[in-house]
Amino acid sequence: MTTAQPGGYTALVRQLHERGLLDPTWRAVWEAVPRERFIPGRAWRQDADRCVPLVSYAERIALIHSDEPVVIQLDDGVDGGPGVATSSNSQPSMVARSLGLLQVDDGARVLEIGTASGHVAALLSERLGAERVFSIEVDPALAAHAGTALDAAGYRPHLRCGDGGAGWPEAAPFDGVIATCALRHVPRAYVDQVRPGGSIVTPLDREFWSGVLVQLTVRRDGTASGRFHGGASYMPMRSHRATAGAPVDSSTVRTRRTDLDGSAILRLGFALYAGTRLPGVRVWHAGGPAGVQVWAQHPGGSAATAVDGDVWEYGPRALWAEIERTHGEFVALGSPDADRFGLTVSAEGEHLWWLCGPGNVIAPIRDVQESA
Repeated sequence: MTTAQPGGYTALVRQLHERGLLDPTWRAVWEAVPRERFIPGRAWRQDADRCVPLVSYAERIALIHSDEPVVIQLDDGVDGGPGVATSSNSQPSMVARSLGLLQVDDGARVLEIGTASGHVAALLSERLGAERVFSIEVDPALAAHAGTALDAAGYRPHLRCGDGGAGWPEAAPFDGVIATCALRHVPRAYVDQVRPGGSIVTPLDREFWSGVLVQLTVRRDGTASGRFHGGASYMPMRSHRATAGAPVDSSTVRTRRTDLDGSAILRLGFALYAGTRLPGVRVWHAGGPAGVQVWAQHPGGSAATAVDGDVWEYGPRALWAEIERTHGEFVALGSPDADRFGLTVSAEGEHLWWLCGPGNVIAPIRDVQESA
């Protein structure tokens, strides 16, 4: 089931405008750059548990004209894999929001991290002129596809195939950097390559607690700081993917009851707070007949799961108890919404997460060890 509206792509753009995601200038840009031109022949719809190939033209065009992502690569392009999405043409409303946060003016020079289909590079080229757009894609096949699609659409931005983590130093300075893949941290190279007053807009999926969109402004002192702007679910940059931790020993299981409902810890505000207080802890969830079930795991071998008031904890740490204490702290702070949190990248590259303002840094809990 897609969110496509009668009227196709024109209706999609109108909807984005009516939602306040496109100003008149950006609306004209989107109308001039149809999304369909950049979707390769093989594409998939992302369902809850799998990627479904788009077989018929009708379902293909319905998805393209909806406010949903279109998966354009599985398993890094390797045949016979498990069918995990590794690249997509992103959800239009998320793209529109990110481009708006970039706050580009005429004449700006922008670096995009993650060319993928080439659609965002085309939008930027239409807005700024292709000579002012630089885009990096790590996957050779996707880079080739994007180059062909952009050329066919009449755009020739500067393209590079490689890891985007280092930016494009010889082309710097830029007026903005926009990433279309999730990062675990903002590379110092991005701050160094953006002029003072310029913006960095990127999804963050730090330790995979929760994805969020951040807008940073680069300052003359070599720092970059800004607030979060809602949730953002993106595929991670390849060099920022999570690594496997120590296995969880199921023989260490302890069971008990909890008053903390799993759904309470899924709020984005709490995810931002807890992700800072409990570094390295990964959290995910699923719905079921008994309600929301939440899993938490640390690379050191500790884990916990909770559903319907029951908790199972494994390994040396009482991980759910730590989450309960952290949630108590969050409630004592007034359960702040996500837009009250922000991030500063220091001149040394340290990431400082804060609440209400850069002077109120949230400190990670340092005294919890992976040993009993």
